[in-house]
Amino acid sequence: MLLLYGAVLIAGIANAIQPGLTTQLARSLGQPFAAGLVSMLVGTSAMLVVGLVSGRMQLPSLQQVTATPWWAWFGGAVGTGLVIAQLFVAHRIGAAPFLGLLVTAGVVTSIALDHFGLVGFAVHAAGPLRLVGGALMIVGVVFVALS
Repeated sequence: MLLLYGAVLIAGIANAIQPGLTTQLARSLGQPFAAGLVSMLVGTSAMLVVGLVSGRMQLPSLQQVTATPWWAWFGGAVGTGLVIAQLFVAHRIGAAPFLGLLVTAGVVTSIALDHFGLVGFAVHAAGPLRLVGGALMIVGVVFVALS
Protein backbone atom coordinates (compact mmCIF):
# COMPACT_ATOMS: atom_id res chain seq x y z
CA MET A 1 0.00 0.00 0.00
CA LEU A 2 2.88 2.35 0.76
CA LEU A 3 4.12 2.01 -2.83
CA LEU A 4 0.68 2.99 -4.11
CA TYR A 5 0.70 6.17 -2.03
CA GLY A 6 4.22 6.88 -3.28
CA ALA A 7 3.02 6.52 -6.88
CA VAL A 8 0.22 8.99 -6.17
CA LEU A 9 2.69 11.45 -4.64
CA ILE A 10 4.82 11.25 -7.78
CA ALA A 11 1.70 11.77 -9.91
CA GLY A 12 0.85 14.82 -7.80
CA ILE A 13 4.30 16.26 -8.40
CA ALA A 14 3.90 15.58 -12.12
CA ASN A 15 0.48 17.26 -12.00
CA ALA A 16 2.13 20.40 -10.60
CA ILE A 17 4.86 20.38 -13.24
CA GLN A 18 2.75 19.55 -16.31
CA PRO A 19 1.05 22.96 -16.74
CA GLY A 20 4.45 24.66 -16.89
CA LEU A 21 5.73 22.18 -19.46
CA THR A 22 2.62 22.55 -21.61
CA THR A 23 2.62 26.35 -21.35
CA GLN A 24 6.31 26.53 -22.27
CA LEU A 25 5.67 24.30 -25.27
CA ALA A 26 2.85 26.63 -26.34
CA ARG A 27 5.13 29.66 -26.00
CA SER A 28 7.90 27.98 -27.99
CA LEU A 29 5.57 26.83 -30.76
CA GLY A 30 3.51 30.02 -30.70
CA GLN A 31 0.36 27.93 -31.00
CA PRO A 32 -1.44 26.76 -27.83
CA PHE A 33 -3.65 24.20 -29.55
CA ALA A 34 -0.72 22.70 -31.44
CA ALA A 35 1.12 22.44 -28.11
CA GLY A 36 -1.90 20.76 -26.53
CA LEU A 37 -2.11 18.30 -29.39
CA VAL A 38 1.62 17.54 -29.16
CA SER A 39 1.27 17.07 -25.40
CA MET A 40 -1.60 14.63 -25.81
CA LEU A 41 0.14 12.75 -28.65
CA VAL A 42 3.26 12.35 -26.51
CA GLY A 43 1.06 11.11 -23.66
CA THR A 44 -0.73 8.66 -25.96
CA SER A 45 2.61 7.39 -27.27
CA ALA A 46 3.97 6.99 -23.74
CA MET A 47 0.85 5.04 -22.71
CA LEU A 48 1.26 2.78 -25.75
CA VAL A 49 4.94 2.12 -25.01
CA VAL A 50 4.30 1.40 -21.31
CA GLY A 51 1.40 -0.88 -22.22
CA LEU A 52 3.45 -2.82 -24.77
CA VAL A 53 6.59 -3.08 -22.62
CA SER A 54 4.59 -4.23 -19.60
CA GLY A 55 2.73 -6.82 -21.68
CA ARG A 56 -0.59 -5.44 -20.48
CA MET A 57 -1.71 -3.94 -23.79
CA GLN A 58 -4.51 -5.84 -25.47
CA LEU A 59 -7.33 -4.79 -27.72
CA PRO A 60 -10.71 -5.11 -26.01
CA SER A 61 -13.25 -7.61 -27.28
CA LEU A 62 -16.44 -6.45 -28.97
CA GLN A 63 -18.35 -7.63 -25.89
CA GLN A 64 -16.18 -5.45 -23.64
CA VAL A 65 -16.66 -2.45 -25.92
CA THR A 66 -20.44 -2.82 -26.04
CA ALA A 67 -20.69 -3.44 -22.28
CA THR A 68 -18.86 -0.21 -21.48
CA PRO A 69 -21.14 2.59 -20.19
CA TRP A 70 -21.51 5.43 -22.69
CA TRP A 71 -20.07 7.99 -20.30
CA ALA A 72 -16.85 6.01 -19.77
CA TRP A 73 -15.65 6.93 -23.27
CA PHE A 74 -15.30 10.62 -22.40
CA GLY A 75 -12.16 10.41 -20.23
CA GLY A 76 -9.99 11.65 -23.08
CA ALA A 77 -12.27 14.64 -23.63
CA VAL A 78 -12.02 15.45 -19.92
CA GLY A 79 -8.24 15.24 -20.24
CA THR A 80 -8.42 17.63 -23.19
CA GLY A 81 -10.28 20.11 -21.01
CA LEU A 82 -7.50 19.85 -18.44
CA VAL A 83 -4.81 20.53 -21.05
CA ILE A 84 -6.79 23.52 -22.39
CA ALA A 85 -7.05 24.91 -18.84
CA GLN A 86 -3.30 24.46 -18.44
CA LEU A 87 -2.64 26.30 -21.69
CA PHE A 88 -4.93 29.26 -21.12
CA VAL A 89 -5.26 29.62 -17.34
CA ALA A 90 -2.27 28.22 -15.42
CA HIS A 91 0.31 30.77 -16.51
CA ARG A 92 -2.10 33.65 -15.90
CA ILE A 93 -3.04 32.80 -12.32
CA GLY A 94 0.19 31.01 -11.32
CA ALA A 95 1.11 27.43 -10.54
CA ALA A 96 0.00 27.42 -6.87
CA PRO A 97 -3.51 28.85 -7.35
CA PHE A 98 -4.03 26.73 -10.48
CA LEU A 99 -3.03 23.47 -8.85
CA GLY A 100 -4.66 24.40 -5.55
CA LEU A 101 -7.99 25.00 -7.27
CA LEU A 102 -7.54 21.92 -9.44
CA VAL A 103 -6.79 19.60 -6.53
CA THR A 104 -9.37 21.12 -4.20
CA ALA A 105 -12.10 20.90 -6.83
CA GLY A 106 -11.02 17.31 -7.43
CA VAL A 107 -11.15 16.38 -3.76
CA VAL A 108 -14.51 18.04 -3.14
CA THR A 109 -15.94 16.39 -6.26
CA SER A 110 -14.41 13.07 -5.21
CA ILE A 111 -16.12 13.25 -1.83
CA ALA A 112 -19.45 13.44 -3.66
CA LEU A 113 -18.46 10.71 -6.16
CA ASP A 114 -17.48 8.39 -3.30
CA HIS A 115 -20.53 9.23 -1.21
CA PHE A 116 -22.98 8.42 -4.01
CA GLY A 117 -20.88 5.73 -5.74
CA LEU A 118 -20.89 7.59 -9.05
CA VAL A 119 -18.89 6.84 -12.24
CA GLY A 120 -17.86 3.41 -11.02
CA PHE A 121 -16.51 4.28 -7.56
CA ALA A 122 -17.46 2.17 -4.55
CA VAL A 123 -19.59 3.94 -1.97
CA HIS A 124 -17.61 5.61 0.82
CA ALA A 125 -19.84 7.75 2.99
CA ALA A 126 -19.02 11.44 3.29
CA GLY A 127 -18.63 11.43 7.05
CA PRO A 128 -17.80 14.43 9.19
CA LEU A 129 -14.02 14.08 8.83
CA ARG A 130 -14.19 13.98 5.03
CA LEU A 131 -16.48 16.99 4.97
CA VAL A 132 -14.23 18.94 7.34
CA GLY A 133 -11.20 17.94 5.25
CA GLY A 134 -12.88 19.20 2.08
CA ALA A 135 -13.85 22.45 3.80
CA LEU A 136 -10.27 22.94 5.05
CA MET A 137 -9.00 22.44 1.52
CA ILE A 138 -11.39 25.13 0.29
CA VAL A 139 -10.13 27.51 2.97
CA GLY A 140 -6.53 26.62 2.12
CA VAL A 141 -6.97 27.24 -1.60
CA VAL A 142 -8.58 30.61 -0.84
CA PHE A 143 -5.46 31.54 1.17
CA VAL A 144 -3.17 30.37 -1.65
CA ALA A 145 -5.18 32.11 -4.37
CA LEU A 146 -5.49 35.42 -2.52
CA SER A 147 -1.89 35.72 -1.40
